[in-house]
Amino acid sequence: MRRKHIFGPVQSHRLGRSLGIDLIPYKTCSYNCVYCECGETTIQTIERSIIIPENEVMEELRSTLSTSPQLDSVTFAGSGEPTLSLSLGNVIAMVKEEFPQYIISVLTNGSLLTRSDVREELMRADRVIPTLTSARQETFERIHRPHPSLSIDAIIAGMEEFRREYRGGIWLEIFIIPGVNTSEEELISLRDAITRINPDRVQLNTLDRPAPESWVQAASEAELNMVREILGREKVEIVNLSPSAPKSGTVPGEEKEMISAMLSRRPSTIEDIITATGMSGGEVAKILRDLENAGEIRSYRGTRGTFYSSSLPDEGDPKEEENH
Repeated sequence: MRRKHIFGPVQSHRLGRSLGIDLIPYKTCSYNCVYCECGETTIQTIERSIIIPENEVMEELRSTLSTSPQLDSVTFAGSGEPTLSLSLGNVIAMVKEEFPQYIISVLTNGSLLTRSDVREELMRADRVIPTLTSARQETFERIHRPHPSLSIDAIIAGMEEFRREYRGGIWLEIFIIPGVNTSEEELISLRDAITRINPDRVQLNTLDRPAPESWVQAASEAELNMVREILGREKVEIVNLSPSAPKSGTVPGEEKEMISAMLSRRPSTIEDIITATGMSGGEVAKILRDLENAGEIRSYRGTRGTFYSSSLPDEGDPKEEENH
């Protein structure tokens, strides 16, 4: 079966060997983050809907999971905000009922945790990983360029309410942009919000791939450690940006499709793909060359190396990574 709505498994920095589920068309989101590896938001909305038929997603999941792949997580993520899909609760329930051996994770920007229906649909997930970059509206707007109706105070209150209701794990991601959310004032207000939300883990993350805005820079190890000190060491960890490569779990003949699916969602270097798939450098290079010659992907130079990305209709040239 050709897969359109699930991708991987890939080796995730935070989740290990992860099978991704994409319930939202490319770059439909409530935010338009300056750091998003998927690029600029093309459809910005806070309205939930069913755009991708859930029976298609379920059929693909049954086909893949029935082969009992070795996975650390079945992850709702992809190229948009998963809580915008009205199918989210039903697909989570299907995986839980038919494949209970797998851990379900949901990566979300947290903007819709203000809604009781969203919180209810997330109850059967094993872990929910929302993002919080600032507790101050001005900084929140600068980083996320959110839908104009969104308020960071309301979002934090939604996260607090979710914590009271939810019995699974909450891993709060803090994305660090030096000079934007790293002042003492920013970090103290963020620390207070974290205390109120009371997540099981706090994970510090920073830029690792080209961002839509070239001024966004990666935090250094020293800067991340400074942030960790102010936020408090307990429960706070720095995400490992260089996970060890797994053994290849790909089936011969499927490698090209898997790499193409990865690059349709996020730009990656050869090293990124090797780490995610466990394939050899020669295998990856050959597939990338074939895809580029066929016009299915393009390459461009960033300071971390050559990145490969799928070209989307009417999408201009990818922005180059600068000053990371």
